[in-house]
Amino acid sequence: MTTDVQVKIFPQFINGEWTPPASGEFFDVINPATSEIVAKVSKGNQEDVNNAVQNAKEVFESGVWSGKTQAERAQIMMQFAGKIRQHAQEIIFLEGISTGATLRKLGGADIRQLVLSLTQTADLSLKYEAVTALPVNEQLGANRSLLVREPLGVVAAITPFNFPLVLAMWKIAPAIAMGNSIIIKPASNTPLGTLKLAQLAVEAGIPPGVINVVTGPGAEVGDALVTHPDVSKVAFTGSTEVGRKIMAQAAGTVKKVTLELGGKAPAIVLPDVNLEVAIPGILLGVFFHSGQVCEASTRLIVHESIYDIVVQQLVETTKKIKLGQPLDMTTGMGPVISETQMNKVLDYIQSGIDEGAKLVCGGKRAAGPGLENGYFIEPTIFADVTNDMKIAREEIFGPVLCVIKYSTEEEAIAIANDTEYGLTGGVWGRDVTKANEIATKINAGTIWINDWHIFRTDAPFGGYKQSGLGREQGAQVFDDYTELKNICTSLTTENAQRPALGLIF
Repeated sequence: MTTDVQVKIFPQFINGEWTPPASGEFFDVINPATSEIVAKVSKGNQEDVNNAVQNAKEVFESGVWSGKTQAERAQIMMQFAGKIRQHAQEIIFLEGISTGATLRKLGGADIRQLVLSLTQTADLSLKYEAVTALPVNEQLGANRSLLVREPLGVVAAITPFNFPLVLAMWKIAPAIAMGNSIIIKPASNTPLGTLKLAQLAVEAGIPPGVINVVTGPGAEVGDALVTHPDVSKVAFTGSTEVGRKIMAQAAGTVKKVTLELGGKAPAIVLPDVNLEVAIPGILLGVFFHSGQVCEASTRLIVHESIYDIVVQQLVETTKKIKLGQPLDMTTGMGPVISETQMNKVLDYIQSGIDEGAKLVCGGKRAAGPGLENGYFIEPTIFADVTNDMKIAREEIFGPVLCVIKYSTEEEAIAIANDTEYGLTGGVWGRDVTKANEIATKINAGTIWINDWHIFRTDAPFGGYKQSGLGREQGAQVFDDYTELKNICTSLTTENAQRPALGLIF
């Protein structure tokens, strides 16, 4: 697939139409593999947000989508999934030139995740009980209660640069399945695929105004969405620092908030591990998408009896990963998203060296044919890391693995839990019973055993501690996109049968 692209102007997508920004301003989208401008996108502001929210609210209140049955909405969601399949190559191209993601990631994981999120969420919604009848209660006079789940109204989704489409769909699918309208604010680096997704939704039969995209800086568009009085919920994926800010802003209007934030995932390697399976799996866990993954296994906690051989095999296998242009099918790892992010990661690498960690692989900006103008970093491994080092404490969001030695199981678990994060964790070992036992002691929302990056669309995903609030995916997610109403009806016709009246009469 060629990387040649003519710079195209992308307005916002509001109420089913391509809508120029109120400011008339556009910003550049840069290909991180070449540093070339590949598109210009609307620079939205408060006025654009107000326009999007007003349209989304009017569409919601009209009932054109919220008034449909869950089965009707599910059927149209299936059609939306079909549109994504039909336009997969265009989506892959737009994502490839703006995110730095490889063809293998986009075609082998992202498109599949988009389709599964839509189809399985639609299927799960058919089983979701929107109305539950409680038994008649005689204690306070005969009465019955219906517990009714109703859509919230207008939902805001703020998504990061690393998985812009997948993480947008994790929010879109449950929101629209429950009848809400949604406004998405994608990261400024990576808005192209999300804009295309909104267009395809309308073509699939989802009414205009149900899915909207407003592009622009977080300080304007994001803040305006979070504080808008007609936005009922904010679903955010990004850094813990920004998540704290959103949580505080949302408190002003007491919004529902779902936050999927940072991580510093531990992976414990047991002495009985099958290294033939574990070594490539560990490297997938940390170097997939150049390490720009919140749930990446960046802290590898290895038993002292196998420590040296694990480090040796990690280095040998890492050298087989090919860095290159993302749209080359032979590329295993592409660039990080921007020059700013590249420099941030390189600063972390230097801090590891300064604090005494042993650099055993990589550690520099990558050089070579085809890499000259991109933001490529060599896959990097540090040995002899201690858990108090900066590289072991802070989320680097780049291709950097910290290998930590342990002696006892209790020590390994203590190291794993000695972090402010709790998004994911993992255990590598032949004894699955023992691995499961250890998994119960790791403080994280998802624990993988002998694998990594498994995202079941029917299972919830989210974090403990400062890795977030709430969950995405799975049947449980519908509760976060609905309000719960109790409709209580008295079944008595005689005042004598209503004991509460005796409290004042």
